[in-house]
This record gives sequence, structure tokens and C-alpha cells, in this order.
Amino acid sequence: MRTLSDHWDKIFTRTAENKLGWYENDFSQTLKFLALIPAWKNATVFIPGVGTSGLIDILAKSDTRLILNDLSREAIEKAKKKYGDNNIQWLCQDISRALPAQLEKADIWLDRAVLHFLVDDGHVEQYFKNVDTLVKPGGHAIFAEFSKKGATKCAGLDVRRYGANDLKQHLPAFELLAEEEYTYTNPGGDPRPYIYTLFKRKIT
Repeated sequence: MRTLSDHWDKIFTRTAENKLGWYENDFSQTLKFLALIPAWKNATVFIPGVGTSGLIDILAKSDTRLILNDLSREAIEKAKKKYGDNNIQWLCQDISRALPAQLEKADIWLDRAVLHFLVDDGHVEQYFKNVDTLVKPGGHAIFAEFSKKGATKCAGLDVRRYGANDLKQHLPAFELLAEEEYTYTNPGGDPRPYIYTLFKRKIT
């Protein structure tokens, strides 16, 4: 039986990086939201579904400590070859399952188009449990997901679209600091409406 990890391994094996539907070489939108976080360059950053993103290189050249997760072993091995292990901890895991208890706590959770692939309510619930468990008090979370105006499928899979209020409902321990609609144009020239949000975990 073909698994989700098999699905993603096949995509990363057979498709050139610059042809992937989510490929980008301009990370200004993500960096704009990171810049809203004081001292983000000295933070521990957890990225689920990191793939082979060139953002890894930008963050690795700052003083961030990176915990990079992906469901695809193929993606992780390709990224390791490109970017090495400097200040990077690699994790191959389904983000809809509980994260390892010994994993270092993060200052920033940075999700760039992962959450919207979770369509099962139980998987979504566990995802947000992981956010709640991993992000330190006073830490931040950035979500860049397909907006309500966005596509209903991506990479051959159904997706769940979000608005800022939908995310707020899953994050009672966090305060919404910023939100912005953003249209990404994929390598095929098609527009993909996103919602970018920044949350801060309350200190209680």
C-alpha cells in the first residue's frame, strides 16, 4: 500500500527542484514576517515540511539553530547534500503525529504550506498539539497556508484552506500579531492565494 511518504518521495525523486509546484527563489514574504520577531536571527526555528527549500541556506547563514522536518526521506537527503549540517538538526516524521519528547523547544515555528495538507480533523488536532508543545512561552509561530480563495488541491492531494480566524481557533494560547493575504505565482505561472499569519505565545 502506497503511503504519504511514498507519494512525496516520488515527487522529490522525479521532479526537478525548480519545477516543483511550490518552488520559489524569492523569500521576501517569509523574511518580512520573520523580521517582525525580535532577535529572530538568534532563535531556534522549527520548520515542518521543509522540503529542499532555499530558505534553509538563508537561515543557516544567520545564527539561527534549525530543526528541519519533512515526511519525505528523499527531500531530507537532498537538502542535506545541498546545505550540510551546520546548526541543523534533521527530523523525518509525519507532522500529524506526536513529536519526539526529547526534541529541543523552539522559539519560532515556521510553517510554509504544510498545515493545509492535513484534512483529517484528528491530524489537524495533533498538529496543533505539536505547536503547543514545542513553542516556548513568548515564542512565535508563522503560518503560510492556502487561503479561503486558494486552490482545493495541490501535488495531487486535497487541501484544507484557512483564514486567520480559523487558525486562531486552534491556538488559544497564542495571540495573533499580524495577517496578510499574499498571492504566490508557481513555476507554471498560476496564482496561488495564501494567508500569512504571525502568532505569539502568551506568557502565563
